[in-house]
Amino acid sequence: MQRVPTAGRWAIYIALAVVFAIACAFLADWQFTRNEERAAQLDLVARNYDQSPVPLSTLIAGTSDFDADDEWRPVALQGRYLADEEVLVRNRPRGGTSAFEVLTPFLLDDGRIVIVDRGWVPPASDSADPAAVPAAPAGDVIVTARLRPGEPAPASGRGAPDGQVATIDLPLIAQDTGATTVTGAYALMVAEEPTPATRPEPIDPPTADPGPHLSYAIQWILFAVMGFIFIGYVIRTEITHRREDLADAAPDDGAPSPPRPRRDRSGRRRDSDMEDEDAILDAASR
Repeated sequence: MQRVPTAGRWAIYIALAVVFAIACAFLADWQFTRNEERAAQLDLVARNYDQSPVPLSTLIAGTSDFDADDEWRPVALQGRYLADEEVLVRNRPRGGTSAFEVLTPFLLDDGRIVIVDRGWVPPASDSADPAAVPAAPAGDVIVTARLRPGEPAPASGRGAPDGQVATIDLPLIAQDTGATTVTGAYALMVAEEPTPATRPEPIDPPTADPGPHLSYAIQWILFAVMGFIFIGYVIRTEITHRREDLADAAPDDGAPSPPRPRRDRSGRRRDSDMEDEDAILDAASR
């Protein structure tokens, strides 16, 4: 297999880092957008949640003219419940269970019908259906509620048994309750007068948690930077190894060391013989 030239290999490394950085940039931008959307939701809740209740006609004059900026606005409703047309929304994550929300149509004094979410009930211990649903008060009732937009139909197209719906799909519910049903928003109940002895569990208020979107966006930016740092480290390591390989393969061009002078063993032998002869002559002359 032919090896890719060094420059070409490095170009591939850098191209991969650029592609990775672009992907991280898109993901970071997506998280920044979600963070902005969440901040806008929190601002809307803070602005509308604790306002004084107003008549529904102040915010919704017809049946579908709902302004999204009025979400969470409290409204005061006067009329009576249509308990016979009550439906349950299935598979709602409430109280750690797959609960049911109770939607009871409410006939206003002006003739319109608004869907009131009265709260949730848990499933029975031995069945997926609720054991009991507290009845709505009979007769004239005053309801304080907050407006919420309806929900789309399930993308999967799943349905629900009779008397139940998969989502708070207001146009679908209006097919049974009539053309005067308000489909722009529903009313999330806060209180009702007269107060019944039992009522469904109240829906928790919206959380003020901004969510992890900002931290996720910063993490994606750091991942992009780390990608370039990693590629730089890989290239630097290859350069270092290449230099070491070149140094090992280079010939030793240093000057050869001079040869050692040979010892004159015969000369040393002659000097030793002369010393022996002198010693003999000295001994004889004594």
